[in-house]
Amino acid sequence: MLVYEWLIAPFLEFPFLRRALVASIMIALSSGLVGALMMLNRMSLVGDALSHGILPGVAIGFLIFGFNLVAMSVGGITIGLVIALLAAWVSTKTRLRHDASFTAFYLISLSLGVIVVSMSGTQTDLFNILFGSVVAIDRVTLIFIWAVLVVTLLLLAVIYRPLLAELVDPIFLKVHKQKGARYYRLFLFLIMLNLMASFQALGSLMAVGLMMLPPIAARLWARRMETIFLLTLLFGMIASYGGLLMSYHFRVPSGPAIIGSAGFIFAISLVLVTTIRYGERSRRDEQ
Repeated sequence: MLVYEWLIAPFLEFPFLRRALVASIMIALSSGLVGALMMLNRMSLVGDALSHGILPGVAIGFLIFGFNLVAMSVGGITIGLVIALLAAWVSTKTRLRHDASFTAFYLISLSLGVIVVSMSGTQTDLFNILFGSVVAIDRVTLIFIWAVLVVTLLLLAVIYRPLLAELVDPIFLKVHKQKGARYYRLFLFLIMLNLMASFQALGSLMAVGLMMLPPIAARLWARRMETIFLLTLLFGMIASYGGLLMSYHFRVPSGPAIIGSAGFIFAISLVLVTTIRYGERSRRDEQ
């Protein structure tokens, strides 16, 4: 009975928890696939920068229309794409590397976003925008997250192989007269789209968590992309389920609880993989 009360009963008794679980799992599926490809291309910090950089667009949408899903999403995606293009332009015209220019723009954007929200809303508004509230997700937001998942799967089915070729060997596409930059821009759009879906549930500061932590943990266990994808999805779903249970039982914010669960999975994976590999090395040395 104790297992039932702790692990199952909350989701059966409360519809808002069921909606939160469905939303979190869809975000884990969608953003996890994108995050795995970002990790392969060493774009993890770019994702973090963009997740914070969308805040001014979200804040402007909130300032004009209030908590309006369409307005905040359009504002966030627009500002995020502007930041990505500006950072790319600066890195080509100056000595700054891509990650340095991204960092500069995202810090400026984050500060501007917090200022706008602070001037126009309450502390509760600021907290919700920064950290999200997955347990408060309504049906419209759930449909939006589902649409992002569908678009992500369809676009990845089209651009996966060319994108992988561009990430691993950019010269390959040039030899075959294909424009790698086109696939890269589509991938950036997918990143922004998934960050906006994550933002609705996890907030600006936590949006990148389900995108990057599960694939990073999966990479510790596997080398093949197919296995990394599968483990990413598994870890993301476990983190969503465990985080919501932690939020319910211990009365902690749901977004940080979910990301904390994903971080715990990474930490456990790191310890186990390190221990296993150390043991294998020791046995080889003894032989």
